[in-house]
Amino acid sequence: MSFKECEVGNIPFEWQCTKLEECIEVLSGYAFKSTDFIDFGVPIIKIKNIVPPGVSLDDVQYVSKELFNEKSKFKIDYNDILISMTGSNYNQMSSAVGKVGRVKIKEREMLLNQRVGKIIPKENIIDSDFLYYNLSTYETQYRLALSAGGSANQANINPKHIKNIYIPLPTLPEQKAIAHILSTLDEKIEVNNQINKTLENIAQTIFKQWFVDFEFPNGAGEPYKSSGGEMVESELGMIPKGWEVKNLDDVADFLNGLAMQKYPPINDKDSFPVLKIKELRQGFTDDNSDICSNMIDEKYVINDGDLIFSWSGSLMVDFWCGEKCGLNQHLFKVTSEKYNKWFYYLWTKHHLNKFIEIAKSKATTMGHIKRKDLTDSKVIVPANKEFHKIENIVQPIIENMIYKNIENKKLIKLRDSLLPKLMSGEIRVPIEEN
Repeated sequence: MSFKECEVGNIPFEWQCTKLEECIEVLSGYAFKSTDFIDFGVPIIKIKNIVPPGVSLDDVQYVSKELFNEKSKFKIDYNDILISMTGSNYNQMSSAVGKVGRVKIKEREMLLNQRVGKIIPKENIIDSDFLYYNLSTYETQYRLALSAGGSANQANINPKHIKNIYIPLPTLPEQKAIAHILSTLDEKIEVNNQINKTLENIAQTIFKQWFVDFEFPNGAGEPYKSSGGEMVESELGMIPKGWEVKNLDDVADFLNGLAMQKYPPINDKDSFPVLKIKELRQGFTDDNSDICSNMIDEKYVINDGDLIFSWSGSLMVDFWCGEKCGLNQHLFKVTSEKYNKWFYYLWTKHHLNKFIEIAKSKATTMGHIKRKDLTDSKVIVPANKEFHKIENIVQPIIENMIYKNIENKKLIKLRDSLLPKLMSGEIRVPIEEN
């Protein structure tokens, strides 16, 4: 296989080195006014809502249906490619201009805000999926960052900057073949995500049935409480006979992390990435994550499947599946010598909204909870017979969720390792002949 030199480096001889202006159009978003926004309606997609590889509806603002109809030119459709045109710092690729997301939300009408661009591929020149993956590569992101204007703290690109970028361009059949490999991996990742959402809903439904409604199956297979099951008084009100109330920190240990700046690595080899709130939220560490010494006490080492509770700032509870790392302060590693993960996970999750409200009430810039809040949070522990019965139902659900998350991290690593090789022609894809 022979290669040739071009603006993007060495590419296969039969590929083209093409300016994006030959392949795409770019639509910039509309500058909505603050008076346009209402409590609920049509979501406006801003830069903060581009969360690669997708688009998020978390913390969105809304406009009326009438304004949506008036500004239909800026409508966003399923599978549209969106790109951020302003970044906080173009020296940091994770927050740079050029951040790309693919719209995978079918159920909602949405509009494009200013400083967000919609990339429209020209048919019969570039495949939409291939274009998306190419824009997601580090190489294209880097070229966009270099072309950005503005200050180091406020970098900007415009449609002209985007169109002036060169990309390697195979034939359309090879583009489709490359995109098919990558999209197949992404589809499997999305299937796992949907399975986990379903499993989480099932686990929460079972939890409510057992620990809130007390309608778990009795010996005859009938709902316990409504079938006349014996209830006794407790500090939480009436609970099934033989069950008991404990504090949340009685059933699990909440280990706070270390101030990892005090444990720097001697070298990159003898180090762990640091798990902070940012990493927990995104589900993985990256090149911008801090690193710490791998000689820290073993109890502060986080492995796949460990339950982590962010108790300060953005409060959340999740199983970490992003490989081994060191636990930073402001995060609890939640474990128990007596109870399995499903039990302390669901009970911590049960109290999470209350913890969030407590944190919001703190008169600080970074709300948090205290250990007393864990002690004040109550847990209902079933009698042994019922405990083993629900454990046999829920524990496999939680284990399956963890397994799917670990599988997804492996698929993401495979996709991310293939992406630059496929896009540069280092790995070629066989093309099926008709």
